Amino acid sequence: MLCPYCNSPETKVTDKRDSQAITRRRRECLKCGKRFTTYERIELDLNVIKKDGRREKFNPDKLRVGIEKAFEKRPIKTEEIERVVDEIESRIYRIAKDKDITTAKIGQIVMDGLKKKDKIAYIRFASVYREFADIDDFKEELKKLQ
Repeated sequence: MLCPYCNSPETKVTDKRDSQAITRRRRECLKCGKRFTTYERIELDLNVIKKDGRREKFNPDKLRVGIEKAFEKRPIKTEEIERVVDEIESRIYRIAKDKDITTAKIGQIVMDGLKKKDKIAYIRFASVYREFADIDDFKEELKKLQ
């Protein structure tokens, strides 16, 4: 692994975290001393079945972006957000044993994960995912949270 700062090939792993789908390694360059994080992902041929019946390949980056937007400007550390994303992605892979999963199931998995971590992030994600039309939809969802 090359250091992204000085391109030295000499790095050491200072911390490693495994989940079902992702291995996260915290590394330190032995030359310049800077630290960086690398991720190793399992690539499975997982298909997402959209609401209109179309199939497309599962894109973990889309999942990550959606979750990060839900946590935007929330008092949560980046490492915690990464952990939430990793847990949700692992759960998706565990559930999608037959290599197909619906967007509805993915959305529910994400909402379950966000609800446990941050209620505001949950509401933000739910408002987009469930396509809230007006304030009454927000009120209804808030009642469910209480």
